[in-house]
Amino acid sequence: MRIVDVADLPSLEATVLGPGRWHEVSQQQINQFADATGDQQWIHVDPERAASGPFGRTIAHGYLTLSLIPVLLADLLQVRDAAQAINYGLGRARFPAPVPVGSRVRLTAIVEKVEPVPSGFQLSLASTVECDAAPKPACAAQVLCRFVGPAGPVSPAPGPDLDWKQGGEPR
Repeated sequence: MRIVDVADLPSLEATVLGPGRWHEVSQQQINQFADATGDQQWIHVDPERAASGPFGRTIAHGYLTLSLIPVLLADLLQVRDAAQAINYGLGRARFPAPVPVGSRVRLTAIVEKVEPVPSGFQLSLASTVECDAAPKPACAAQVLCRFVGPAGPVSPAPGPDLDWKQGGEPR
């Protein structure tokens, strides 16, 4: 685990964080994600049917795997004086391999870029979620997160994907 202050974040550029601790993915977790998202495909939620399917058991949703990145990142990086940590978005995400129920995942992240934003920094992380049941990564994603110093919150800056004159809605 790397422990830093907000002011130290630029020194992390090009740093490899991890791999972190293993976390088991349970059927209960998969079912709760299915309930929350409405994605009730049998490959995720029907253990009997999935037993005769392509993976021999249920698998986690790709987006469940992606959504684990913030909690997995907390095992790798702690920013002591951050008033806020914000999941700012994704540049890209891929799911090269499934995560079977009962398998374990862990994260390795490379700090590709650190950019100043109001009251803090934005990190671009090349994030790889490894699964102990697969030879390929379960998820590879460019994750954008912001850490705000004790001075206050970050205001999202207008960018190519948002039209702030139209109320900040995606185009």
